[in-house]
Amino acid sequence: MRRLFDEELADLDTSFKEMGLLVSETIQRSVQAFLDHDRAGAQEIIDNDKAINQREIALEKKSFEMIALYQPVTTDLREIVTILKAVSVVERIGDNARNVALSTIHVKGNRRVAQIEKQIGETGTLVAKMVADVLTYYISDDAAGATSMSEVAMKVADSTKAIRDLAIGAMKADPENVEAATDYLVVGGYLKRTADYVTDIAEWVIYKRTGKIVELNPGTSSFI
Repeated sequence: MRRLFDEELADLDTSFKEMGLLVSETIQRSVQAFLDHDRAGAQEIIDNDKAINQREIALEKKSFEMIALYQPVTTDLREIVTILKAVSVVERIGDNARNVALSTIHVKGNRRVAQIEKQIGETGTLVAKMVADVLTYYISDDAAGATSMSEVAMKVADSTKAIRDLAIGAMKADPENVEAATDYLVVGGYLKRTADYVTDIAEWVIYKRTGKIVELNPGTSSFI
């Protein structure tokens, strides 16, 4: 029985990591599609969102089945609970990637503000790295690394604030910038929320390692 449990837990663990890496890549691709005005690439991301949702459902179903069948305790239970909780957050990150892609589809006009797009590109890269890093910390049971996600999230908050300030400045400088600047504000908001979601995952990584419930993201900051 123990051998079967260990095998199923390893499979569950692998499936979660694969989903996380897929979402990390999707975030990066969605931001790049927005910057490139790549509607075909954005549509592909939108179409593939269903696959991410299906992965979440499968992982949740398997987690509940394992809890019911094996009735795990202590560290085994914590690992399953961590996956069960974190997978829904990963799915919401996937939703944000889809929403950025939807912004690409719906964007109007070709007016661009290079300075803001550069900031968005850098922020998107940082956020995608956050997702990849928190998965690394999950794999290695690195509670200290997971805790560091709070500091990175603050950097993202600063960067998205810069996007907001630049976008508002662009609107004031030239009414022709309003549509593009509005799109920049929307995408910046999605990136900010994604960073907050990563800290949520980091909290569950810490729980998995230590059994302690901590709060890395008090929710005191907002994009707008």
